[in-house]
Amino acid sequence: MSFSKYVALGDSFTEGVGDPDPERPNGWRGWADRFAEALAADAAAAGRDFGYANLAIRGRKLPAILEEQVEPALALKPDLVSIHGGGNDVLRPKVDLDVLAASYDDAIGRLTASGAHVVMFTIADTGNSGVMKMIRGRTAIFNEWAREIAEKHGATLVDMWRMRGWTVEEVMDEDRLHLNAVGHQAIAIAVADALGLRHDLQPLPPVEVPVLTPRRRRAADLAWARSHLAPWVHRRITGRSSGDGVEPKRPALEPIG
Repeated sequence: MSFSKYVALGDSFTEGVGDPDPERPNGWRGWADRFAEALAADAAAAGRDFGYANLAIRGRKLPAILEEQVEPALALKPDLVSIHGGGNDVLRPKVDLDVLAASYDDAIGRLTASGAHVVMFTIADTGNSGVMKMIRGRTAIFNEWAREIAEKHGATLVDMWRMRGWTVEEVMDEDRLHLNAVGHQAIAIAVADALGLRHDLQPLPPVEVPVLTPRRRRAADLAWARSHLAPWVHRRITGRSSGDGVEPKRPALEPIG
């Protein structure tokens, strides 16, 4: 497959949070930028023009992604669309996964009917320890819906739930919610491979993980709770989002290099 117009939809995962680059819009690079660079190189080698737009905004739940980003994406007439969502939904205490899946199914149907090829994702396995184990079951249910929707509409599925070849400490940012540069590069490679594209993307060296004594581990956990967990909880209580006031970093199809 070859593509000339790529539009990325989603939340912080696709905006690139955790992979900082002050020279880029919104200050983030991320897997979608990295993947788009590979697409651009392939297009240049074939003498094709290439444009890339990224409409993803951090903190967005899936209904907001579908409501705010699908129509602008369709207006750009892409031949490739990636969409990631659901992670912020399963984190909430209450979520109707069946209703969520029905809306997702409708949106994927509209995107594929436009002629675009669609890339979807499952949510990575949260594991069975700590506070994240509480959402593992609903994450698995959401993922099964994603697999069914992808199969129904002929979308390419990047099944992150089954990506077990790394440790959390190596690929996650210090906030323990977003991928670091190593993780984002791994996803860019996974997307390119799932599509069967030629590319020169290579894994980045894993982040060195320090060995902590139990006492230092507790101190690190407390520091994380103060710096990252408490602000997240406060936003939930006050009805705010990390994406409030944030604009899409690439609202129009433009070259990337």
